[in-house]
Amino acid sequence: MTDTWRGAEPPEPRRIGPLELLRIAWRGVPLLLALLICFALLLVLRAPERLIWGPRRPITPAITQVFCAFACRMLSLRREIVGTPMRRPGAFVCNHVSFIDIFVLNACKRLYFVSKAEVSAWPGVGWLARATGTVFIRRDRREAAAQTRMFEDRLIAGHKLLFFPEGTSTDGAQVLPFKTTLFAAFFSDRLKEAMSVQPVTLRYHAPPGAHPRHYGWWGDMDFGPSLVQILATPGRGRVEVIYHPPLSVAEAEGRKSLAKDAERAVRHGLETGRALP
Repeated sequence: MTDTWRGAEPPEPRRIGPLELLRIAWRGVPLLLALLICFALLLVLRAPERLIWGPRRPITPAITQVFCAFACRMLSLRREIVGTPMRRPGAFVCNHVSFIDIFVLNACKRLYFVSKAEVSAWPGVGWLARATGTVFIRRDRREAAAQTRMFEDRLIAGHKLLFFPEGTSTDGAQVLPFKTTLFAAFFSDRLKEAMSVQPVTLRYHAPPGAHPRHYGWWGDMDFGPSLVQILATPGRGRVEVIYHPPLSVAEAEGRKSLAKDAERAVRHGLETGRALP
């Protein structure tokens, strides 16, 4: 059984002519060069950073954040932030629309994504995920205890983790029901009293004249062709990044209640473009 969402037909691909090829090169070449430079810096700095500061990692996330902000600019995508990312200990949960989510969310806040292990082997996307320090997990009950301890250690070290509780990406026009399994980790004795979960909504708007689902990435869509289509499309799109009020884990009745409240906030943001009061 797969979690892949297939609820809509992908838009027809844009014809790639000379003008589109020029636009792809104009945007794509600087993006590739920046990726290579930043990836090399990450490789060089991670070992001494770990040696000096242990798990806190004060330097490499800044490099990732700078690159992701540059990537949004090269993809001609303007970020509009509503609300304020929390500074207290905890994690973020967000609706999942595209591989571009990685750039958008990392550009706004230094964080680490939590993703299913299969993503690490995906061409292109897996490489990007590994480069940004993604935490990969396996949906295996035998590994649940070890994964919970890993989440605890990362959160206690001050890392901001981000989950996509829908379990798959969509076209961005709806929010799927949140899966509750990963929320259980927050109710461990080491975390429950100190942690908060902040819901985040991503609300994409296509460039003028482009398909409304221009930024969506779902079903059997491949990474390479999808990236080429975004690079080739003229005009500038935008994405609203809506930070809702953090939810206290200690005040929640349980993982299902916490997941339901987070899902309600994210859906409210998609429908209204506003943070939940």
